Amino acid sequence: MKMMRTLLCSTVASALLAAGPAVAAVAPTEAAKLGDTLTPMGAIKAGNGKEIPAWTGGLVTPPAGFRGDGRYVDPFPEDQELFRIDQSNVDQYADRLTPGQVAMINTYSTYFIPVYETRRSATYPESVQQKTRENATEVTLIDSGNGLQNYQTAIPFPIPQNGLEAIFNHITRYRGGSVTRNVAQVTPQPNGEFSPVKFTESFTERVELRDYKPSEDDNVMFYFKQEINAPARLAGNVLLIHETINQVKEPRRAWLYNSGQRRVRRAPNVAYDGPGTAADGQRTTDNLDLYNGAPDKYNWELKGRKELYIPYNSYRLASGDLRYSDIIKPGHIDQSLARYELHRVWHVTATLKDEERHVYQVRDFYIDEDSWQIAVVDHYDGRGNLWRVAEAHAMQIYDAKLPAYAFETLYDLLSGRYLVMGMTNEESSPYVYGTERNSREYTPAALRRAGVR
Repeated sequence: MKMMRTLLCSTVASALLAAGPAVAAVAPTEAAKLGDTLTPMGAIKAGNGKEIPAWTGGLVTPPAGFRGDGRYVDPFPEDQELFRIDQSNVDQYADRLTPGQVAMINTYSTYFIPVYETRRSATYPESVQQKTRENATEVTLIDSGNGLQNYQTAIPFPIPQNGLEAIFNHITRYRGGSVTRNVAQVTPQPNGEFSPVKFTESFTERVELRDYKPSEDDNVMFYFKQEINAPARLAGNVLLIHETINQVKEPRRAWLYNSGQRRVRRAPNVAYDGPGTAADGQRTTDNLDLYNGAPDKYNWELKGRKELYIPYNSYRLASGDLRYSDIIKPGHIDQSLARYELHRVWHVTATLKDEERHVYQVRDFYIDEDSWQIAVVDHYDGRGNLWRVAEAHAMQIYDAKLPAYAFETLYDLLSGRYLVMGMTNEESSPYVYGTERNSREYTPAALRRAGVR
């Protein structure tokens, strides 16, 4: 299916970012709305008077049956599907869908969007909410918008003034401080056949390290390590990343350990549109987490809020009662297991700068206002054709009080293939939060110890 769109110019805000060294934080009078008419994270607290309810604090109480084992049971098991959007009625609901979602419905007769009651379950720990309030009047964009000043943790711009601030909210959002997860990635063939690649991933914010020192490595935001456990031909390969805040001033530091060669080497291509790890060409490096890395290749336009049907409270897709084969189907996942709700999102458009190169010319991001997690992304190629559609199936980690993804999908409308990243259904200990770590665990020297075939 071929869809054309007109490329968008950068906004005045983007031009100002390019011209000046810094953009001021919001005034105290504006920040005072946080916790009043806005939630502590910057969302509109009130509902829309119809389908979207008011935010009342989010989901913080684990439901009956939760064992604290990293397996998150559905807190809303009695909710029933209200209606579904498919080829028979997609035109009726197109204004509450992205062009990519509409294209998926029109491309696959088996693809539909099951709509449920909206539950605003997203929230963060009180300490993160408080730090976000402080950030509103203290954090600024610097270096033409590629870095943050006065930032350590939490959401830097709860009241965003431009597209760069909104995308930085997603990039920097709180993920639990320190977490280990065991996940699988699949890249099915058009007929639905697949072989999972299994990872153990560890993530730690710099400020959460036991040996954290404020004066050292202050441009590092977090450390990330990804070890491949299966299949055998890839097992033992390890990726290490030191994620810098200003990646133009100092590019992300990345190393790869190849277990076959028993060598550690720098990996500068782990950025932008470099190929994603073991993804069979189905994603770029900056597709992971729906978007990651430096924003300098694009002009960013904040187009405002809108109401969309987005994946939300997707606990069934993380159920340990399911096998991967129950979820993975030809062309797309089994949509009967998904859950969509009407939520307000921030719409941000990224348009490739004239002097830059990337496989995606335009990317439309739809960011959940309650969590600052990207929910849906439509990707356009250099000819303006809609190419790939990403969806993140969100769920609230109620014991740790933070939003996360059950998994993320990336559909290729041109090839008929897709990718799913972050599946946990068949994994033991899928999520472990609060692991204590020190900086020695995230050094190149530690990669060889981690990579054991």
